[in-house]
Amino acid sequence: MAAPPLLALSGIRFHLGDQTILDGVELAISPGERLSLVGRNGAGKSTLLRILAGQPIFDGGTRFAQPGATIATLPQEPDFAGHATVADYVSSVLADSLGPSDYRIAAILEEMKLDGDRQPGELSGGEARRAALARVLVGEPDVMLLDEPTNHLDLPTIEWLEEKLARWRGAYVLVSHDRRFLTTLSRAVLWLDRGIVRRLDRGYGEFEAWSADIVEREATERHKLDRLIERETEWAGKSIRARRTRNEGRLRALNALRQQRRDQIGPVGRATIEAGQAEASGALVVTARNITKRWGDKVIVEDFSTRIFRKNRIGLIGPNGAGKTTLLKMLMGELEPDSGAVKLGANLLPVVIDQRRIGLDPDKTPWEILADRNDHVLVRGHLTHVMTYLREYLFRDEQARQPVRTLSGGERNRLLLAKALAAPSNMIVLDEPTNDLDADTLDLLQEALDDYDGTVLLVSHDRDFLDRLVTSTIALEGDGTAIEYAGGYSDYVSQRGPRVEATGVTPSRAKAKPASPARETKARLGYKRERALVELPKKIDSLRAEMATINKALADPALYSRDPKGFADKSARLGGAQAEIDAAESEWLELEMLKEELGG
Repeated sequence: MAAPPLLALSGIRFHLGDQTILDGVELAISPGERLSLVGRNGAGKSTLLRILAGQPIFDGGTRFAQPGATIATLPQEPDFAGHATVADYVSSVLADSLGPSDYRIAAILEEMKLDGDRQPGELSGGEARRAALARVLVGEPDVMLLDEPTNHLDLPTIEWLEEKLARWRGAYVLVSHDRRFLTTLSRAVLWLDRGIVRRLDRGYGEFEAWSADIVEREATERHKLDRLIERETEWAGKSIRARRTRNEGRLRALNALRQQRRDQIGPVGRATIEAGQAEASGALVVTARNITKRWGDKVIVEDFSTRIFRKNRIGLIGPNGAGKTTLLKMLMGELEPDSGAVKLGANLLPVVIDQRRIGLDPDKTPWEILADRNDHVLVRGHLTHVMTYLREYLFRDEQARQPVRTLSGGERNRLLLAKALAAPSNMIVLDEPTNDLDADTLDLLQEALDDYDGTVLLVSHDRDFLDRLVTSTIALEGDGTAIEYAGGYSDYVSQRGPRVEATGVTPSRAKAKPASPARETKARLGYKRERALVELPKKIDSLRAEMATINKALADPALYSRDPKGFADKSARLGGAQAEIDAAESEWLELEMLKEELGG
């Protein structure tokens, strides 16, 4: 006989204004279950977790909790109000706590690498997340409700949490954007879709095929229903005898079919994500040579070199505090290295997406964020009505005039993407772009970045996203070591060798030997090549200026009718100039690489 559920919901309904969020939700959580709760941004996952936790916010239905069962919740944004120290915050969840000196508190704080005497307001995003996790884990509850537990955590901590939850004896429900995390840990999936919850009694790895099959079957059923309504409507319109013979039952059936179709909500649309693209940058976007940076006694990066070319997708990974943002700023030219040099390529026009959500005033509306007091926003070089653009990112019309603080985490992130990607660019810099985004939006973001003609620099702790997107990975180990690996996160893991966590020693890696002094003295590019290195950039700039002049002339709509031959000549020259630029850039790149090999 199966054990009774620890938690159960029956007929749960929840409305937000005129919108139905939960519509008769049924679910049960049994002892030891490992569930993932998935659904679109704004579908109501966090709301459902709050109801499971015991908040009486639902409009109808019932919640059952097994008497004596302990339930702990990790919210997306933990509340530290009223707690003087981290230890005080963690201990507050224990009814029988002896206070911050309780051995259980000391043990979990040591495990989470947290100082219990610190004030919560001093914590970084990653430290605050670890403190909130410590508070959930310390009481060893029967059920844990974890809302985006990997947000702000670095990769070593995510992997530690995976191991912790894999050994956990209690039940838990995970809401997460991290596919690898869900695939590793969940044994069943709860899919919140259009107000109802469906259950798949298999792991998350089976979810996409299963949900796609459901959507396809629903589309087939809707098509059949539409055809039936068409036939019955045609009959009702043509057959006056139907009314004379009092065939009212068939008419009532037609009205019921129409009501059924109205009640049948189709799948939510997919967002449209596309990056605005500016004129192409030079072929070599960033050159970093032997750069070093220190903050006080801490070495952030030491003797790091790299070349980043147009269309490269570069991932930056490493523990929190290792210096990913510092290295990123140096590669963008925003921060000078202590030694070494960074050279930026020609014509760079970057756009930065900072996941601290700077630029999203919580009291402003999405309309104001995108267009201020105007009705239109410049999107990829074209004026677009702000509502049209918001719909591309799946915002409902009423949300355009609601404060940003009413949006879910995923909706805020979509708004941030909409704001940043409207601008033209040839380099996109993303700092944790995957936080709070649903799987479908992550797929679209990845596709948009794949199709992007510029360069992508990405800081992320999402292993699946890194594997799908990046061409190389720069790993910062936290001791000043920064090494670039070909491929994504899985490639990095296979290439780096085993970690030595206990001693903090980073495994030694072969480095290119520096050129010998004799070679440095004898090997030179020669006068002609040195001269070409100076002259080729000037030639490229001159050709770009010529192309700009030609493009301006071709923009005249009357040119073709006025001077067909001139139009044809200018069009041909445009292609020729671009070919010359490509050839000059290739020659310059070869000379630059040769110069570095010779120790220049």
